[in-house]
Amino acid sequence: MANRVAIVAVAQTRYHPNREDVNEGELAYEAIAQVIGETGLDFSEDGGIGLAITSSDDYWDGRTISNNIVQAAVGAHMSDEGKVCEDGLNAIYSAYTRIVSGRQDLVIVCSHMKESQADKSMVENLTMDPMFLRPFGIDYLTASALQARCYMEKYGITSEQCAKVAVKNRGNARNNPFAQEPLAITVDDVLNSEVMADPIRLLDSKPVSDGACAMILASEERARKLTAKPIWILGVSNCYEAHYLGERDLAACDALSTAAQKAYRMADIKDPVREIQVAEICEEFSYQELLWYAGLGLCGAGEGGRLIDSGVTQMGGSLAVNPSGGMLSGVPNIVGGMSRAAEIVLQLRGEAAARQVEGPRIGLAHGYTGMCGQLQCVMVLGN
Repeated sequence: MANRVAIVAVAQTRYHPNREDVNEGELAYEAIAQVIGETGLDFSEDGGIGLAITSSDDYWDGRTISNNIVQAAVGAHMSDEGKVCEDGLNAIYSAYTRIVSGRQDLVIVCSHMKESQADKSMVENLTMDPMFLRPFGIDYLTASALQARCYMEKYGITSEQCAKVAVKNRGNARNNPFAQEPLAITVDDVLNSEVMADPIRLLDSKPVSDGACAMILASEERARKLTAKPIWILGVSNCYEAHYLGERDLAACDALSTAAQKAYRMADIKDPVREIQVAEICEEFSYQELLWYAGLGLCGAGEGGRLIDSGVTQMGGSLAVNPSGGMLSGVPNIVGGMSRAAEIVLQLRGEAAARQVEGPRIGLAHGYTGMCGQLQCVMVLGN
């Protein structure tokens, strides 16, 4: 590739159940100030950051063109600016395309979300088709319960196997200072927690969360001057599913498989299980991690339960998945994919502290948007 792109700085806020002490711009700036401080960059026309891309959601921010709220905080005032109303990993993808095309050599990216300031079910219901889905009151929880049941019935996935994901990830979160809900729990704790929408229980679900994540991407020439540890984007792709649940096989994840295979080809990954040492996967609900394993090519269709049983994805396993604690430990939906990429950057730099995986060379970040993983994005990173 003629113009390689690197992530040169990352920062996250600590994820919190309610940041009513700050507005959206102030929350985003907590992460932005860190990456600006780390690199010493500014927004001058002569060699400064030339583009800001933000990731947010109008429904959650309570206004149209919600990027206006954070333009000043992200340095976009009187400058080139873009918005991605999707998961934050797609914002990184957008920044990547601007650099690899030669249009920019430095881009700042930020994703923010305050789930605490609205009723989650009501906001998610507004994203549904207004004629055929919205009147039923469906939201991501109830849609995901349908998907979980289809998946579990088709492949014999058990509630215990799903619970193992929650135990693993919330346990890993105890080593992550950014995590909102680090917990030492057992499979029985998960199975005995409140049923939210059968078969999904309270401890199978991520909590309401507020937070932000920011990073700076650079061309190869600029990256080598800014850091001794550039983390390269080796491959990236995304893909949409159909909107209507009845038009999809909910026990499959075709869009994720398509995105993953394209990203792997770009990164020259032939065998992801052997070549990738650490992965950060977005899982609002525990069953999703098992389903996404297959979509990412980490196991065969319906074999996610066997993979979690094997211990391969545990800390110390050959392919550690969500050493940060994942979204189950508390990360806002829109921020999820960008925070996964930030965690992989820390892993590949050897800067993940107590949650560090031993000697990773290749990492995978995953993000999704919409009910039942409608839009999937996959990014392969390397040092």
